[in-house]
Amino acid sequence: MAKTLGIGIIGAGNISTTYLRLAPLFKGIEVRGIADINKTAATGRASEYGIEARSIDELLTSDDIDLVVNLTVPDAHFDVSKQILSAGKHLYSEKPLSLSLKDGLELQKLAAKKNLKAGCAPDTYLGGAHQLARKLVDDGQVGTITSGTAHVLSHGMEHWHPNPDFFFRPGGGPILDLGPYYIANLINLIGPIRRVAALTSMATPTRTISSEPRRGETIKVTTPTTIQALLDFESGASVTLSASWDVWAHHHPNMELYGTDGSIFLPDPNFFGGEVKLAKPGKKAKPVKPWTHPFGTPNQKHPAGMMANYRTAGLADMAVAILQGRDIRCSLERALHGVDVMVSILRSGEEKKFIDIKTSCSRPEALGIKEAKSLLKKT
Repeated sequence: MAKTLGIGIIGAGNISTTYLRLAPLFKGIEVRGIADINKTAATGRASEYGIEARSIDELLTSDDIDLVVNLTVPDAHFDVSKQILSAGKHLYSEKPLSLSLKDGLELQKLAAKKNLKAGCAPDTYLGGAHQLARKLVDDGQVGTITSGTAHVLSHGMEHWHPNPDFFFRPGGGPILDLGPYYIANLINLIGPIRRVAALTSMATPTRTISSEPRRGETIKVTTPTTIQALLDFESGASVTLSASWDVWAHHHPNMELYGTDGSIFLPDPNFFGGEVKLAKPGKKAKPVKPWTHPFGTPNQKHPAGMMANYRTAGLADMAVAILQGRDIRCSLERALHGVDVMVSILRSGEEKKFIDIKTSCSRPEALGIKEAKSLLKKT
């Protein structure tokens, strides 16, 4: 049996550098080619990382490619993912899996028909901090989770991204862009969601780009930029989720979970590391002693200091799962449930009523220290 899957990448944009830089850390995967509709971009990225630039057709018909990673823009995810599966390749997509439940279900059906596996980011909930919180929940440190809050609030992407247009179009917005990190972590910690309700709005009809090279250009806003959502979980827990690109400053924490025997305070689920705090009945919240989880070890410089970044962990886990015949943690079913939740939140904002979630999923298996180490190459 093969011990490594050949990986191809479609999409040579900014996020491809993260996958190409971090993939060599992991077992089970070897990136062998990259393609993009912009051949110059693919050639440049290939040269930078010592791999082959191929056309999309060449990549999809290459015998040395077993699994293709879809790193295109969100509104191209469905078409490109369908193309990948139709070519007989396993699929791993950047988030979101699709922009509609209908498209996600079609990908699920196609994967099953072709006897292929599909997975999807985000994988940040596999990070050391979030898996430490998972261990606290599983060990009963806070009893039964009954409620919680989550906040992802800023003033958008036009201040730093060179081409921020798609963030403010349907398929973008804070729910479909950043919501996947929060919803995936809540599924990891609590489980599936059965219904949602939301209020949605946009503060302004246009945005002015202040980043280079398009400083001063005006772009239209055609998707909600502020969302206040209520998530009702199958377990009976309820969580409020506030997502906005209309906020200049705030003091809200990223995520808090409240249980019958205490509370857990979590760092940003967009990142792998950070401090986890625990409050027991009648006691103040205190930092939980960090454990030696490899995906919590700082490995990348960041304006705020050294941070842990192990994106590609979900891809590696998928490859190893295929080789071992086990469940994929960042599975299509969980990503599809996340899409169902997100598009239902936006629909609730339009229709002003609760929306029942049509899909469900199981919690992914926890990724403890031993399991995480097993995904890394020995150094």
